Order: sequence, then structure tokens, then C-alpha cells
Amino acid sequence: MLFKFKCVILHFFSTHMNATQTLLIIGFVWPEPRSSGAGTRMMQLIAIFQQQGWAITFASAAADSEFMFDVTTIGVAKVSIAINDSGFNEFVKVLNPSIVLFDRFMVEEQFGWRVAENCPNALRILDTIDLHSLRLARQKAFMEQTEMAREHLFSDTAKREIASILRSDISLLISEIEMELLQTCFKIDKNLLYYLPFLVEAIGDFEIGNWLPFAARKDFIFIGNFLHEPNWDAVRFLKESIWPLMRKRLPDVALRIYGAYPSQKVLQLHKPEERFYIMGRAENAAEVVGLAKVMLAPVRFGAGAKGKLIEAMQCGTPSVTTNIGAESMQGNLPWNGIVADTPEKIANAAIELYTDETLWTAAQQHGIEIVNKRYWEMLFKHDFVSHILTVQKNLLQHRQENFFGMILQHHTAASTKYMSRWIEVKNSK
Repeated sequence: MLFKFKCVILHFFSTHMNATQTLLIIGFVWPEPRSSGAGTRMMQLIAIFQQQGWAITFASAAADSEFMFDVTTIGVAKVSIAINDSGFNEFVKVLNPSIVLFDRFMVEEQFGWRVAENCPNALRILDTIDLHSLRLARQKAFMEQTEMAREHLFSDTAKREIASILRSDISLLISEIEMELLQTCFKIDKNLLYYLPFLVEAIGDFEIGNWLPFAARKDFIFIGNFLHEPNWDAVRFLKESIWPLMRKRLPDVALRIYGAYPSQKVLQLHKPEERFYIMGRAENAAEVVGLAKVMLAPVRFGAGAKGKLIEAMQCGTPSVTTNIGAESMQGNLPWNGIVADTPEKIANAAIELYTDETLWTAAQQHGIEIVNKRYWEMLFKHDFVSHILTVQKNLLQHRQENFFGMILQHHTAASTKYMSRWIEVKNSK
């Protein structure tokens, strides 16, 4: 295993001799940009780092998947690693990255102490994707049919996630609401946090010119990865409570549900006689979203930002979503459609948007404004790279000002290290 690591690293260095930084990304999974917003987000980050000329290695303990993106095709080294395996220590020591990015807090828990021990001067960045503890707290409150309270939020998952944020030098947040929550509720120093939303190209005349007009579009669409529980719940909500109301008034219109990894319970909702279609994975998400007249995303719990809703804006497709769905996405700008929460209001909003061309066209324009003012990559990427370099330059002082993080790194590393070594020895017998 070590010989294989060294061969990969030697080849990598031979092709990136002039790189100013060596970046190691440790992924929870291999990126699947055609399956999830998290995969899209990862590819956006890689693109920014590559534009700086940094040498990038992507490592993961996940098994290869049929739909993963082959990062080697864009000049990124790909390395398979294992959890509870001291071979990683040698790998990271030889690679000696100047920056390490952890993809979600569970990855930092598993590998953060190994990086800190073997590459103490490497800047450690955590990409939260969304606050898992917030999503689970909302889900628990939803299942209990009650308002989310502090006892939902202060869970064991929150303790793990906040500890991971404190141990990291920079934590990336995709939602301004989550930035505020971490600072006000969990008292996290703002210097440890950095707001970085989805980053996309601006919508210009060329893109708009390729959109289908109102009259050429038909049907409603939902799209989302079914490994993500809020997506499954949204589809169930559509099937049971919203679509029956809509069908009575739009009997000739269909709702098409797209998403990667549909389970049997999802597939069982396929009802052509009700014009409710489970379509499975979309080979080209932008194409199917661009054909639809309205995107439906009745998300009842969740966190972060919704990639599906940004994609709808990029395709000129207005949307109907909930307050949770639109959370932190529009700022002070009008929504790309209508925001509603009850089945009746969602159904009425969807029908109004579907049948009123003037309302639909105005919603489309609002989507253009949201993308260009809040998600255009040029608004963020230069400051993001500058922030990384500034923290890296003053890393010792930055860490000293985060003393609780130093305490957690010390004690967590010790306990995790010995647990991991015990598991490694146990597995070797």
C-alpha cells in the first residue's frame, strides 16, 4: 500500500513541479456532480483551486461508484485510502500537503488527527456542505410534529460537528443562516467561519437566448438525490398532499420526479394513471429542468442551500418551494417564483405560476437577478483564495486565538488515535 502511495505521489510531483500549494482533499465520497448538490459543490471548489495552479490530490475511503467523476481527467491525483489504517499516516507525511480540505465533519473526525500529527503546519479546512446537526434537528422536530427547540439542536451530532469546526482552521458555510446560528447559538468565533455559497457563472444574454419560452414548456418537475432524506420526504409530500389538489385543476399536466438512487419505496410512487412519474436519474439535469415549466421543491426540513433551486434559476425555470427550501438563498431579492408551506398554498401557487405567463416571466427575471447578485463566482472566489492565504500566513496566531480548538485537538486526537489503533489491531487479527 505504501509503495502504491509513493508511486502516485512521485508521478504527481513530476507533473506539478511549479505548483505554489499542495492541496489534499479528503472526500466523504468520490464527487458525483450529476447526482447531488454536494458533488457539484466539490467540483466548484476544485475548479477554484486549479485556477490558482495548486497541485491537488483527492483521496477517499469510499468505494468507486458508477456515476463518480473521474478527477484524473482534469489533472487531479486520485488515491484510495482506508479508515483506521496507519498507512494513511505515511501517505500524508510523504505528500506533505500545505492545505487539507475535509469533505464534511465525519471525514475530519476520522482523518483530522492524523493530518494534525503528521503535517502540523498544513492549513485544515472543513467544508460543512450543510449543518448536519441543524438538518437532523429539524427532521426530529418534524417527526415529533413540534417546533424545533434547543433540545433538538443541542444533540450528540451537534457536539461532534461543532467540535470538528473548532478543530479546523477555516470552516466553509454555504448558508448565511448557518453562519449566524453558529455565532449566536453555539458562540463560534466568526474568524473560524467563511461564507461560500454555490458558485456559478453569471446568466447573460447567450444563456437566456437558449431558454425555451413559456409556451414551449410543459409539466412540473422535482429533482433530488434520494439518499438525502429531505428529498424523499418532499416527494412523499407531493404525492400524498399536494399533487391530488393540483390534478383536480390541471388534469392534463404531469409531474416528473427525477433523482439519483431511488429506493423501492420511491419507485412504488410511480403512478402513470395519476400523471405522477418517477423518472429516476437524469442523464442531463439541466436539459430536463429546462423543458419543465415549473420546479416544485416542497422541502419540509433540511439545511444549507438547495442546488436544485439554483439549477432551476440557471435554466430559466421558476420554482415553488417552502420557507425552508428558500432559506438563505435570495437575500433581500424577490424569489424565483413563489414561497409557500401548506399543501393548499403550495398547490395554488404552483397552478398560478404555471398558468400566468406574466407572473412566470417576472419570476424568471428574479431568478436571473438572484444568480447574478448572489451566486456569481466572480463575487467570491478571489476573496476566498485571499482569505485562505492570509490565514495560512498567520496560522500560528490564528490557532492561538482559537484555544478551545487547541484543547479539542489535543484531547480528541488522543482519544480518537487510540480507538483507531485498537480497531486497526482488532481488524488485523
